[in-house]
Amino acid sequence: MMRTRELGIRIGLGKPGRFNAITDVPGVRVGHCTLETDNGDASVRTGVTIIEPRAGAAHDDPCFAGVHVLNGNGDATGLEWIREAGLLTTPIAYTNTHSVGAVRDALIAAERDSARDRVYWCMPVVMETYDGLLNDIWAQHVSAAHVREALAAARSGPVEEGGVGGGTGMICHEFKGGIGTASRVLDADAGGWTVGVLVQSNYGVREMLRVAGYPVGEVLRHVHSPFREANAKGEPGMGSIVVTIATDAPLLPHQCTRLAQRAGVGLARVGGGTEDSSGDIFLAFATGNRGLPAANYGHKGTPTSDMKMVNNDHISALFVAAAEAVEEAIVNALVAGRDVVSRGAKVEALGAARLVDALREVGWRPGRGI
Repeated sequence: MMRTRELGIRIGLGKPGRFNAITDVPGVRVGHCTLETDNGDASVRTGVTIIEPRAGAAHDDPCFAGVHVLNGNGDATGLEWIREAGLLTTPIAYTNTHSVGAVRDALIAAERDSARDRVYWCMPVVMETYDGLLNDIWAQHVSAAHVREALAAARSGPVEEGGVGGGTGMICHEFKGGIGTASRVLDADAGGWTVGVLVQSNYGVREMLRVAGYPVGEVLRHVHSPFREANAKGEPGMGSIVVTIATDAPLLPHQCTRLAQRAGVGLARVGGGTEDSSGDIFLAFATGNRGLPAANYGHKGTPTSDMKMVNNDHISALFVAAAEAVEEAIVNALVAGRDVVSRGAKVEALGAARLVDALREVGWRPGRGI
């Protein structure tokens, strides 16, 4: 499937990594479990996406992390400990709004199974967006088995995008949305670090959509929207976006929070971040410090840990990379979408050809960005 960059669309000035994905950050892995069945109003379009911050157990090798909420019309678990201690100690999961509890409990069970008789607390990070237009969300179809399947599928390398995993039933700018990813690699004189992003995009009004700075949404108003039909089950702009930013730079927790804030810049560039009904929740973690102490009750480690940090006068390049990668990840999710009809609603894909035609109509040429 074509991706944004393969269409000649340049977003920002930075250089992507090998896979142009969050998995370009060494050790980061992603797995999906996708649920799709057709059964009238009981049709299922949902799933789970897992992000593993390191190849090993996150509890045994925590990462520094930070959180930013642009608009809080959403929910997530495990964020209070990150705000308090600045540590990410579990995988991150994306799913739908009504499956947060089931996914959280399944991640705890998976942690228990790998604990080897150790006893410790576990507060997994689970983030959500609402897929109730295309998915029978009240039935809570996501189970522990689906979480285990996503965990088992976690891999480095290319990441499947669009209507997969937690993004299966999501809608973005009134087109089919879902999972998107992108990355940027800094030049050696800027540190040489990698920044990778994974979004679950389920937000946005059609007219606000911008790609590479071009107002394509204005010329796509005529395309069918599930929210502009008679008796529509929802309204334009409803939904949310959750974002995870990963980097191998040695950031401290407060610097991770600053990095997470820059997701809002990328979101705004595509035309989001202004809807009351959207839960815009962002998390950033940094793997550049190793050997941070795990929480093992009764087995305290040393009183101090040695670590590094990026000096503030060198951190701006990471902010730029994060904003660009978020912007491109959202567009990648849109480009990867496919037409879906479910529960009486039709959601059209933006599609590569339609996007290129719209860009040309507003003055774009391949390789150009504003």
